Amino acid sequence: MGFSELLQAVRDNPQAVRISAQWGQGRASFGGLVAALVYEAMRTKVPAERPPRSLAITFVGPAAPDVPISFEVEVLREGKAVSQVLGRAIQDGQVVSIVQGSFGAGRKSRIVVKSEQAPQAKAVDECQEMPYIANVTPEFTRYLAMRWAFGGMPFSNNPSREMGGWVRLRDQDSAEPVNEAHLLALVDAWPPAVLSHLSSPAPGSSLTWTIEFVQPVGELSTLDWCLYRAQIEHARDGYGHVAAALWSPKGELLAISRQTVAVFG
Repeated sequence: MGFSELLQAVRDNPQAVRISAQWGQGRASFGGLVAALVYEAMRTKVPAERPPRSLAITFVGPAAPDVPISFEVEVLREGKAVSQVLGRAIQDGQVVSIVQGSFGAGRKSRIVVKSEQAPQAKAVDECQEMPYIANVTPEFTRYLAMRWAFGGMPFSNNPSREMGGWVRLRDQDSAEPVNEAHLLALVDAWPPAVLSHLSSPAPGSSLTWTIEFVQPVGELSTLDWCLYRAQIEHARDGYGHVAAALWSPKGELLAISRQTVAVFG
């Protein structure tokens, strides 16, 4: 199933969703998709006028492909404007992912601070795309296209602190509106930025991930290329700390991300 079909599957039956091996990332399912499915289950429990402001995601263990996953949601508190919600992805009786989300309605405020401008990047057509190659690149990259504008590709022995470029869903037959679930996949599609410092392949994975959404989300479609840039803030002893952001094609800030990643090399 494609991305939209999986989102619909978790809405229809959150107790038994199968992610095919085509969405694989090593021995696990693509983390951005798992997070998006947990979020989609959470979204159904919160009033529409309370959009997501932030999600704190922990990947407890790998979600195996082709094994049913159930999604459980608990509303921890509903205040006058903010809902605190906890979501879990459970497989074979074990928690594989936990997402704590804060959903909040807008309120009057005298404070207005515009975001900084998006970084300058080469045009999409001028950037090198990482192709999907069976048994070489992660399986899920058949569904997501990335074109490099900052830093180096994984295992290229590039010492840059940056990594990123343009990203969108791949091979879309028709345009669909982009929501926060799509943004989760677009941000997490990129490999850990620290992997470009290595000269040979080695595994790496996210331990924790915090993402904040700028509301309201701009009008985007799944055919639009968004710009992503990650910056390594510190790396040592097999752990890296990476801050990132995602912008619309018009330069509008969409999301702010921070990850702690484990690297085995």
